[in-house]
Amino acid sequence: MLCIYLDNTDPYYCLATEEFLLKNYQDDIFMLWQSHDSVVVGKHQNALGEVNYRYVMENGIRVARRISGGGTVFHDRGNVNFTFIKNVSGPQEISFKRFTQPIVDVLDTMGVKAVTSGRNDLLVEGRKISGNAEHVFKNRVMHHGTLLYQSDLANLGHAIRVVPGRYESKAVQSNRSVVANISEFLTDPPPVSEFIRTILNFQLAAVEDTREHTLSPEENKVIEKLATEKFNTRDWIFGYSPAYAFTRESEWQGKWLSISLRAEKGIIKSLETGGNVYSETELKLLKSRIPGNEHDFGTIAKIHSHLGIHCDNDLIFSWF
Repeated sequence: MLCIYLDNTDPYYCLATEEFLLKNYQDDIFMLWQSHDSVVVGKHQNALGEVNYRYVMENGIRVARRISGGGTVFHDRGNVNFTFIKNVSGPQEISFKRFTQPIVDVLDTMGVKAVTSGRNDLLVEGRKISGNAEHVFKNRVMHHGTLLYQSDLANLGHAIRVVPGRYESKAVQSNRSVVANISEFLTDPPPVSEFIRTILNFQLAAVEDTREHTLSPEENKVIEKLATEKFNTRDWIFGYSPAYAFTRESEWQGKWLSISLRAEKGIIKSLETGGNVYSETELKLLKSRIPGNEHDFGTIAKIHSHLGIHCDNDLIFSWF
């Protein structure tokens, strides 16, 4: 088995590394990595329906999509992500417990008693400290999960707080859980760097013929290309979302606005608007110009500007 620690904290690069290792290596792999503040949605989720869109935009939190299913998770430098990639002979070897047990075991050595939940999470004293998901490619399975160690849980709560009912689709929806940091259960929690080293050392000792591995400069170039051309594109992050309907009624400067639209692959296909925020002429212009464009803050703002419609951020965010 190869043990890898990524020192690149770009979430798109890290997600691209997982796919690269899954599809181009034949070795079993254990990898640890961290990323900047990011909300990472599952492959089959509606990204806009899973994030607090205004909050993530205004706070520089990146939105990303991974290749595995499951629900939305939050990453920051206080969170540690682990990834197992293994060859399997059949479905009988694919089990969440098989890959979470080593994490349970290493936490136990620190005095933290974690257990698995029915939703493929890891819990400590009933609170979630790890969310997990899997993806199968040919005879290889990738299992990855989060380890909330010293995360900003308030930031996490704001970033993935959504208002029910605005987005309707067949997308997989997340189950929100009460979360906790692993450090809360340690009397004298070490820094996150030491926590990472403890996990790596445990894995190196636990599996025979395990060694640390570093990606080559040539491999890094391939991964960076994959990150740029796939993982950090709007087509993948938002355009891969299942078709959805969005409805909202809101107030702006004492006036009211209703919006109802349908979108496919992140592109608005139809639009109905009402209220007294816009004049009749402006409503007609918006209904004729917005369909066919991305359901995106910058796009909606640009259309308003091109049409000469007075607005501010509050009004534009009413469209999400």
